[in-house]
Amino acid sequence: MLKKPVIQKFDKDLFKNSVVYNVKTLYRKTLEEATQQQIFQAVSYAIKDIIVDNWMNTQKEYQKEDPKTVYYLSMEFLMGRALGNNLINLQAYEDVEEALEELGIDINTVEDQEPDPALGNGGLGRLAACFLDSLATLGYAAYGCGIRYRYGMFKQEIRDGYQIEVPDNWLADGNPFELRRPEYAKEVKFGGYVNVFVDENGRNCFKQEGYQSVKAVPYDMPIVGYGNGIVNTLRIWDAEPVECFQLESFDKGDYQKAVEQENLARNIVEVLYPNDNHYAGKELRLKQQYFFISASVQEAVEKYMRKHDDIRKFHEKVTFQLNDTHPTVAIAELMRILMDDYYLTWDEAWAVTTKTCAYTNHTIMAEALEKWPIELFSRLLPRIYQIVEEINRRFVAQVSQMYPGNQNKIAKMAIIYDGQVKMAHLAIVSGYSVNGVARLHTEILEKQELKDFYEMMPDKFNNKTNGITQRRFLLHGNPLLAQWVTAHVGSDWITDLSKISGLKIYAEDKKAQQEFMNIKYQNKVRLANYILEHNGVEVDPRSIFDVQVKRLHEYKRQLLNILHIMYLYNGLKENPDKEFYPRTFIFGAKAAAGYRNAKLTIKLINAVADVVNNDPSIGGKIKVVFIEDYKVSNAEWIFAAADVSEQISTASKEASGTGNMKFMLNGALTLGTMDGANVEIVEEVGMDNAFIFGLSSDEVIRFENFGGYNPMDIFNNDPDIRKVLMQLINGTFAPYDTELFRPLYNSLLNTQSTSKADMYFILKDFKPYAEAQRKVEAAYIDEAGWAKSAILNVACSGKFSSDRTIQEYVNDIWHLDKVVLPKRAENPKVIGK
Repeated sequence: MLKKPVIQKFDKDLFKNSVVYNVKTLYRKTLEEATQQQIFQAVSYAIKDIIVDNWMNTQKEYQKEDPKTVYYLSMEFLMGRALGNNLINLQAYEDVEEALEELGIDINTVEDQEPDPALGNGGLGRLAACFLDSLATLGYAAYGCGIRYRYGMFKQEIRDGYQIEVPDNWLADGNPFELRRPEYAKEVKFGGYVNVFVDENGRNCFKQEGYQSVKAVPYDMPIVGYGNGIVNTLRIWDAEPVECFQLESFDKGDYQKAVEQENLARNIVEVLYPNDNHYAGKELRLKQQYFFISASVQEAVEKYMRKHDDIRKFHEKVTFQLNDTHPTVAIAELMRILMDDYYLTWDEAWAVTTKTCAYTNHTIMAEALEKWPIELFSRLLPRIYQIVEEINRRFVAQVSQMYPGNQNKIAKMAIIYDGQVKMAHLAIVSGYSVNGVARLHTEILEKQELKDFYEMMPDKFNNKTNGITQRRFLLHGNPLLAQWVTAHVGSDWITDLSKISGLKIYAEDKKAQQEFMNIKYQNKVRLANYILEHNGVEVDPRSIFDVQVKRLHEYKRQLLNILHIMYLYNGLKENPDKEFYPRTFIFGAKAAAGYRNAKLTIKLINAVADVVNNDPSIGGKIKVVFIEDYKVSNAEWIFAAADVSEQISTASKEASGTGNMKFMLNGALTLGTMDGANVEIVEEVGMDNAFIFGLSSDEVIRFENFGGYNPMDIFNNDPDIRKVLMQLINGTFAPYDTELFRPLYNSLLNTQSTSKADMYFILKDFKPYAEAQRKVEAAYIDEAGWAKSAILNVACSGKFSSDRTIQEYVNDIWHLDKVVLPKRAENPKVIGK
């Protein structure tokens, strides 16, 4: 790995002694007797010692300088493994690698012992993790706040081609990088009723009574900034019973009541996103949201008041960023604390809250904007509901004044309407900023989904195109390419990705092209070995690695991809001798446990793989691989090895995407629609260095609004597409159950359903997609041309660093203070606002 001067000089002998000592004191073993997991723990605790010193120094300077702090509130933080990333950001990776070698230990084996923390699932959680990395690296005071899920979403196993969800017991061996902080525990209350009384000052007071409560106990994980000594905090809340065991109830024989509080606490933090297809799941999910929000907001207020005496100036030192609608109850919770605990009037509390809370929208689809039944919301959070009801009453009055007699406006904009509490509306009305996460996404929000709000309060709306951290996804994930980049443009790109543009002059250099393609080949060999070990499938590193890895949802159109593979397979079966460059199609995705069609798509991918991979008549020209349990650690290898980046969502549906940026950074060419951040990627790298196809977002929206598309027309008139669709129901890929894939067939043609046919325009975009795939093959055959395009993709990725995104948040929304720690014991400087 790449070196710069370390903030705290690394003492190799001290580190080695620390590892040996940790093995002895933790496990009563010598290094030779220890298991690989025990060595990982020992190494991690040795590194944690270094981190904690920097952590304490950082917090001391924050205490002294009192910078404004952002609390990034998110239901997910998809952090990835901590050890390697911490070593990278401490600039100690090579030193530790050498020290471990001297102890006879391979650093890669050590890193592989660490489970991925099961604290997130998709892009939303990974974005939050990148943002925390960038905030620390840029020197801004920040807390990430979320939940310490015991089992995450689930660990994915593929059995007989089906996704099977099993608990992800990532904490089985403990997490060496976390610190339990019981001194900051908070009580969180659910249910009961609100008692209103008048105090001695004649003021109405509100007290929640008859409630159940749990204790929220924070676990802190360090977020290490790159090369600057800054260590920020990810604070994830665990739930514990207020009273562990009610002995009196047990003695009376009421065993259920004896452990009631313990069960409530356990359920809240058991899994990420419980299945909310039923009422109990919805209730648990709302409990989860309020649990971590109430604890985080309580602690933020108390932390502020430990240093300040005027709660009315809270917003001058604190900002809450709501990562999608999940944390929106923070608005009402802050109002509750300000009014009920600090006795502010409604207007005073509202003035503070509306300058503190900002909202990021992550979805264009209206059905994905969170809504809660009034009955559930008011029963579970009675005081919070009163506050939301009053916010709604005042806002509706404002809308009525602005649009007299326009009941339609109220119906579209009210926070509470039709028996539902609409969380996105609450966030927009009560926050001081509303941002989308790609330019196209923000434009669609302003012109379509949130048009009424934009017309009423345009100054709140802004765009912040997402980004990724180059330190994890290039420096750590692709060390060969990282070293090559540094050799050509220097190491400044590690903290300023715009510097990577210096590679452009090498795009047509024959030697550079050869070196680049050789690095790509080595990364493909590494991934091919992983696939052979985990899937038992032998793939050719010289084939085109065509990759689609992301959350599985119908709008992301993994179904389009696998239908096209069926189409290619049909062509080879009809003409085995046709010119065809070998292709390896790689998928990785989890489907939500209750999402039938998504899970059925996984089965289809694996069913097609079973047939195609074992058909000798096609000579191994197509291989299909589904990588089980897709996560950050195997994603790093996948991005490094990919030739083609599949970003084929239905135009207008993907808010941004960040996988598209990770592929680009690693030299894969985008095959995609003009959707989300693909638009900006193509702007940066040029249309000649990507493969764009399909309907535009405007065309999709027009079809949705005015109709005019009938997939049966395509089915009737295109024999190739008809053959592929018939294979879903004629047993070609499921001879034991010809009806297995009928729901997918029906979703495309609507033969037995009242729902809309082909909602995501898979058949409409099929032939344009097939044509774009033909262009991919033709381009790849020209190795020099491909190498040029791949190098240009890396060179043009500078815009897509999360460092840039965070700086834009700071400049336009948060207005944080930059803290610079001196390399020695001098006084730190706080720079600007």
